[in-house]
Amino acid sequence: MAAPKKGRRSPGGQGRPGRVLALILIAMVALIGGMFASGDTTPRLGIDLAGGTSFTLEAKNEPGKPNAINKTNMDTAVGIMDRRVNGLGVSESEVQTQGAKHIIVNIPKGTNAKQARQQVGTTAKLGFRPVLTSAPGVKSPEPKPSASVGDKGKDDKSKDGKTKPSGSPSATASPQGRAVTDALKANPAVDPSGSASAKDDKSKGDKAGSDQKKDPKAPTPTPAPGDVAALQKQLAALDCSTPASRAKASEVAAAAKASDPIVACKTDGSAKEILGPVAVEGTGVDKASAVIDTQQGKGWIVQLKFTKDGAKKFADVTGKLATQQPPQNQFAIVLDGEVVSDPSVTSSIAGGQAEISGGFTQESSRDLANVLSYGALPLSFDVVNETTVSPALGDEQLRAGLIAGAIGLLLVVIYLVAYYRGLALVALASLLVSAILTYTIMVLLGIALGFALNLPAVCGAIVAIGITADSFIVYFERIRDEIREGRSLRPAVERGWPRARRTILVSDFVSFLAAAVLFIVTVGKVQGFAFTLGLTTLLDVVVVFFFTKPLMTILARRKFFASGHPWSGLDPKRLGVKPPLRASRRPAAPVDPKEA
Repeated sequence: MAAPKKGRRSPGGQGRPGRVLALILIAMVALIGGMFASGDTTPRLGIDLAGGTSFTLEAKNEPGKPNAINKTNMDTAVGIMDRRVNGLGVSESEVQTQGAKHIIVNIPKGTNAKQARQQVGTTAKLGFRPVLTSAPGVKSPEPKPSASVGDKGKDDKSKDGKTKPSGSPSATASPQGRAVTDALKANPAVDPSGSASAKDDKSKGDKAGSDQKKDPKAPTPTPAPGDVAALQKQLAALDCSTPASRAKASEVAAAAKASDPIVACKTDGSAKEILGPVAVEGTGVDKASAVIDTQQGKGWIVQLKFTKDGAKKFADVTGKLATQQPPQNQFAIVLDGEVVSDPSVTSSIAGGQAEISGGFTQESSRDLANVLSYGALPLSFDVVNETTVSPALGDEQLRAGLIAGAIGLLLVVIYLVAYYRGLALVALASLLVSAILTYTIMVLLGIALGFALNLPAVCGAIVAIGITADSFIVYFERIRDEIREGRSLRPAVERGWPRARRTILVSDFVSFLAAAVLFIVTVGKVQGFAFTLGLTTLLDVVVVFFFTKPLMTILARRKFFASGHPWSGLDPKRLGVKPPLRASRRPAAPVDPKEA
């Protein structure tokens, strides 16, 4: 019995080109389907192409810091604002200084300008304060479970193994929790040098009412630490049910000293709390990131990582809070005078890592992590002007750029058809696949990461046409060289691929390296050019390996190309190859008698 024949594999590692072509076509269909499913089929455009919003921020001196407005602090503020708005640095928002104390922020159309304005202007004064007492903040509060605090990755359970329920901080033991006087004296966690934090239930809803008018019935400034009666009176008078009253309360709380107790509202107005002095400053947070919890099903969470000093304080204070009774075993995370969350502490948290969970959306978790990661601004700013930017100039430049790109593409097509004839169809099909992949990925990146296409990015895409066409030419010439050496088309396609592959990879690596360096060392719109150039270079490798090569392998089996048709671009006569003579007609070599 004859042994089964083994499948032939090409030197390029593509023994079954049909499967490879099917793979890239499936990927294209998936990307196009994702684009249509998102409801957005056009790329986001930068402010120079689509227009947008421009607003001016003016720095203001804070009490006790008359010389805070200087070049160093302004440059630091610009860097923080730029990272907050751009995130990954490709959304094409622009942040730059103007004069000695102004910063201009340009937000492209399609970006939430209000949200961006809040992000860049937020001072992000973060503090971790022990909860001394609490009361309902709305007229008809609904009990809500409050998350417990524990080590990252562990369930929020008490020592007996049962989940420890807790509603929105409410009265226990007395009309408003334990007496504030006793809490100030007895709570060992109320220490400005202490620390605490953990995972909790975040109040739903973003910080609201910051742009509304002030309430004339808003509370007076925070009383001194020893004025317990004033704190209790202020808590009783505080109404957290309206955005205006919450905005005023957060303004007063944010202006208080770190060593003073404060009265603050939760971000959704569900509760109001008297909080002890700051136990851990926001500078104790080294990093914050938004991730989705797939193990315990908590949805989006914010993971915190503390500095070495912050981790030590955090472990000490969580250990102290764990011994207290509700609500004094809770720890409030206060951002700009509002309680973002108030988790209950069940045990000491060592290791310097914790997480905030509960009620987060993807957007809200990223916003909080963004602000916490990039820290507080060195200065306070007021928005003094906001205008709408017209895209008229960008439209003209884009039109000129597209015309130039179309002319260049037409010249490339004419060259390919005139010189490579039938092979030009392979090149054009590959260019079409590359264009579809580039377009869909740019649309999806705009949705997922905020990538915006500006004029330099369009220029990068036009340059990529030449890079992609160059890869095809390298491969075609290798095939033609093999044919000139007397080989038929199928062996020529396979033998020419390894040489062409090395050349293409080296060329694309150099282009990608240049794009990566340009992206790292530049800022602003030039990064858009570098990003697009790097993306299209990677796609060139994908298209050549997974489309052009297998397509050529399939076409080499077709008679039109295999027979060297004059219009195939692989005609041996046109390439200067003489067909070998038949053996029967080969003339006999003369024999020299002397040599014989």
